[in-house]
Amino acid sequence: MMKTLQSTMRTTKHRTQNGVMLMLLLVLALILLFSSSIGAFHIPIDAVFGILKNQIGFHSSIFTETQAQVLLNIRFPRILMTVLIGGGLGLAGAALQGLFRNPLVEPGLIGVSAGGSLFAVVFIVFGANLLTMTPILSLIGLPLFAFMGGLLVTACVYKISSSSGKTDISVLILAGVAINALMMALVGLVLFYADEAALRNYTFWTLGDLGGSNWSKVGVGAVLILPAIGLILRLYPELNAMALGESEAYHMGVNVQRVKYSIFLSSALIVGTAVSMSGTIGFVGLVVPHLIRLGFGADHRLVLPGSFLLGAILLSGADLLARNIVRPAELPVGIITALLGAPFFIYLILNFKKISY
Repeated sequence: MMKTLQSTMRTTKHRTQNGVMLMLLLVLALILLFSSSIGAFHIPIDAVFGILKNQIGFHSSIFTETQAQVLLNIRFPRILMTVLIGGGLGLAGAALQGLFRNPLVEPGLIGVSAGGSLFAVVFIVFGANLLTMTPILSLIGLPLFAFMGGLLVTACVYKISSSSGKTDISVLILAGVAINALMMALVGLVLFYADEAALRNYTFWTLGDLGGSNWSKVGVGAVLILPAIGLILRLYPELNAMALGESEAYHMGVNVQRVKYSIFLSSALIVGTAVSMSGTIGFVGLVVPHLIRLGFGADHRLVLPGSFLLGAILLSGADLLARNIVRPAELPVGIITALLGAPFFIYLILNFKKISY
């Protein structure tokens, strides 16, 4: 009787989780459809479907060649980039919050974004000679440098906050604040040697900019981000066990150190690549996982993929607003995410003692 009841409860829970995932997928699909249509150059929705039908072999003549070029070469790469980056940041934030069992932890807070930014700026300012010597670096050099920076800074923050195999969350956050300040000071030092064009590009880049998305960037981003996403998604049983505490997880057979290293490495790869592709986009990794937990519980079987989908929804929606609020010009997408995320972060701080985690 008890086994039957437990089996029924598991089935009901899985159905609920599948329903939530389906709902998030539908919302994402709707936002992506509107993003394909709405912009400085309007493309009717029936023309969007006509272009898609034409691409898979079904002839359609309800669109113009200009509409097809704009959709296929400008809108689609940007849309896919928002899904990769927004989903990746949401997932990385969920994994780090689950690992440290703290809703205030996010990639930017522990130095991943700042480290990626520093190494990316170093590559931008001093990497011109490397690009002429090794053409392949023009594709992978910037993401590779940003990844290395994110990984090194994350490892440094983790080392400072760890003692006897345990991590002090308060020390981790304080170390992250200090390291972030140090990285930004070093970024300023590097920019001292940059020309005016580099300074102007960096200004827009720090606010988050998806305007330079193209198929080459999408390909490189997918190759680097998708394996890291796949690795994190497989760790939901370990993260559920670690929610009870590291000692308890260890006695349940979880290799705690391997899980930590896997999440650190994957998060650094996701955030480093995102920083190199779009600049610094804040608060997605903080807000998204918390919203999923508030709405649907703390089971990482749902939290991880749900955070990926909601992160993609949030960044896609923010990008849609950024492209249309002041059109034909556009706002940096990081401004929109900061306007949404900063008040929510303040709310989390004020209500931190009330949060059940």
